[in-house]
Amino acid sequence: MSTPTYDVVAIGNAIVDILATADDAFIAEIGVAKGSMQLMFSSEEADALYAKMGPGMEISGGSAANTVAGIAALGGKCGFIGQVADDQLGQVFAHDVRSIGIEFATPVRAGDPTTGRCLIFVTPDGQRTMNTFLGAGQFLPAAAIDTAMIADSAILYLEGYLWDPEEPRAAMRAAIDCARGAGRKVAFTLSDVFCISRHGGDFRQLLSDGLIDILFANESELAALAETDDFDAAVAKISAQVPTLVVTRGEHGACAIQNGARAEVKAEPIAKVVDTTGAGDLFAAGFLHGQAQGYDLHASLKLGAVCAAEIISHVGARPMVDMKALAAKHIG
Repeated sequence: MSTPTYDVVAIGNAIVDILATADDAFIAEIGVAKGSMQLMFSSEEADALYAKMGPGMEISGGSAANTVAGIAALGGKCGFIGQVADDQLGQVFAHDVRSIGIEFATPVRAGDPTTGRCLIFVTPDGQRTMNTFLGAGQFLPAAAIDTAMIADSAILYLEGYLWDPEEPRAAMRAAIDCARGAGRKVAFTLSDVFCISRHGGDFRQLLSDGLIDILFANESELAALAETDDFDAAVAKISAQVPTLVVTRGEHGACAIQNGARAEVKAEPIAKVVDTTGAGDLFAAGFLHGQAQGYDLHASLKLGAVCAAEIISHVGARPMVDMKALAAKHIG
């Protein structure tokens, strides 16, 4: 098997994040659960909520895109597959991704709907409440999958958020087949409990079919997938079905089980949690970069924790410091 050109190629929603601060009363007023992710199903609904937002900032986002942005900042070679529309937000997203060295060549989609956007409200405690209009991304077709890029990547990384629409789901299944046919690893993030409530059967089948090599989950997602609130029981159940299970636990750190071996790390201390947007995405970036570079399990977890701590110390889900220097300081 040839040495891959790319460390990680990700498939995910191509979304521009629009972030604004809000208080708990506003979150209650718009009728969403604080700290959750809600889908909006029309541009009109997104426009109406946008009109209620205070001053905001636009930053290209999307869960898997955030992860490869983090890996690129660490020095990894990455590609991204996701669909934008032929509009201003689509141009912003493409420019942002390419400007940090990520290969992005997915054809744009003509006509409606517009490029996806996520309206994010950040409360004073740093919690982010996300309201997402998937837009053009939910029509990513299998024909847009760059099979040569996937076959030339050490790891294919998929986000659960994109499993909802039918076309991208079929595209990701085709990508899994391509990666496995080329002898590459497949990593999958469960993304959110709501994804499991809708598609838990599919996710469990992916595991039982042996199609996933690395699975990312937080505690709530793990409990939903394992159908038990007993953390240790959930870890035991799911880790028996996947070569590498990575579980993030917020302020309690993270653990990973890889082929029966277990490692744990504490959360990295920071002065203040400003915005938790992208914490899981950047944890995955650190861990995947570590694995691609041949780090052991503990060092990969440590790098994940370092990356997550950096991202929650400021607004937005893209790194704002020299990540190579930060990694060298903590990992060596």
